[in-house]
Amino acid sequence: MGDPRIQLQRNGPLLVRSVETITNWLGERLAVSSEVELCRCGGSASKPFCDGTHATNGFDDAKDPKRVPDRQDTYAGQQLTVLDNRGTCAHAGFCTDGVPGVFHAGQEPFITPSGARMDEIIRAVAACPSGALGLAVGGHETRERVDSIREPAIEISKDGPYRVTGRVALLDPDGNPEARNAGASLEHYSLCRCGHSRNKPFCSGMHWSVLFRDPVADPSRTPTLFEWAGGLPALTRMTRLFYGKYVPEDPLIGPLFANMSPDHPERVAAWLGEVFGGTKSYSGNYGGYTRMVSQHLGKGLSEAQRARWVQLMVRSAEEAGLPQDAEFRAAFLGYLEWGSHLAVENSQPGARPPANMPMPRWWWVCDATPGSRVSALQPEAVAEPPVLPGPDEAISFAKHVRPLFRPYDRQSMMFAFDLWSHEHAARHANEILRRLESGTMPCDGAWPSEKLEVFRRWVASGTPE
Repeated sequence: MGDPRIQLQRNGPLLVRSVETITNWLGERLAVSSEVELCRCGGSASKPFCDGTHATNGFDDAKDPKRVPDRQDTYAGQQLTVLDNRGTCAHAGFCTDGVPGVFHAGQEPFITPSGARMDEIIRAVAACPSGALGLAVGGHETRERVDSIREPAIEISKDGPYRVTGRVALLDPDGNPEARNAGASLEHYSLCRCGHSRNKPFCSGMHWSVLFRDPVADPSRTPTLFEWAGGLPALTRMTRLFYGKYVPEDPLIGPLFANMSPDHPERVAAWLGEVFGGTKSYSGNYGGYTRMVSQHLGKGLSEAQRARWVQLMVRSAEEAGLPQDAEFRAAFLGYLEWGSHLAVENSQPGARPPANMPMPRWWWVCDATPGSRVSALQPEAVAEPPVLPGPDEAISFAKHVRPLFRPYDRQSMMFAFDLWSHEHAARHANEILRRLESGTMPCDGAWPSEKLEVFRRWVASGTPE
């Protein structure tokens, strides 16, 4: 296939050659050929792939003269020196979220390198997806401490840049190595996908400012726990923190994992991903439920060990940036409790776990799904009023009835019926009308008479689509 490389096309897409692993933000591999063009103008209708829009939307791949200057700053600490180039930063926030005692968003100095343990700092620098951060020991930069050895890969981050890892060569339109800022990593870097970076071809974080968004396939569908968590990349961040930071220093559960395989964090992340509704990466690669049960047989796990495992997993999830909303926490913690209790039971002497059980699948708790409630801290949204039909206009569900129901209305009634589904609304039309007329739906206030009359007319006309 040749050496993996990305070549910039002048005022055009990224031409990717010989990179076999290209994943979406959930960690799911895309089926791609050995040569593929990826959009970097932000306008393609078939993201992440180029559809030629760059030729008509005025995309310019020149660097912005007002970009953050190329300057590597040095922050000396007791154990090591942290290097940082703000001109390379893509503002992913992994460092400030992960080690806030060292990396300070919106503050000066940005880095206080004596604010955490050495291993935490090294882990944070290695996790920087833009390659802006580096380390120096004894006055000499040491990239080998933070540049991992891994297969060439491109992750298409959610509403953000391409995150490239594995020493994929980056070439300019003439086939020469693309110029880099001082101290930039050659093993991992972030490339702009929104078309607005001030440091093209590299990401400068402008996707946040321009509200760059990937298309949503079906906004009415309830996301899986896997999707809501952030997919396999988020779960892997969590398990690496758990097994790399918390387990080794814990006297209660540390000995349980002293002989774990090097890829154990990735295995556990794959297990959780599949349980939470993701792809079958665990059962496909490691053997499914039977394999997981076999790892606990004869271990004699105690309740105290189980409780500590749950406690530290929750702490790792918080530090890894997994969602902290009430709905996700209820489902996430519910699975940790359920799964860890089963692990303790299966580990006892004489235990005979049922054979050939399917992989468990975990879902939201009862009706506590994303958007099923209005947060008390959320600013009040001012929605555009629906367009009501004229007196003699024929009423349709798609044009006139569905827009009457807000996303909140739909979510709050999903336990009974789907107000955005013609099939559901037509089947339950009389019950919905009764609730609307009595003022029990919506739950935050009765409809005005003109909206109620539209729904009555739709029911009377036979609930047309």
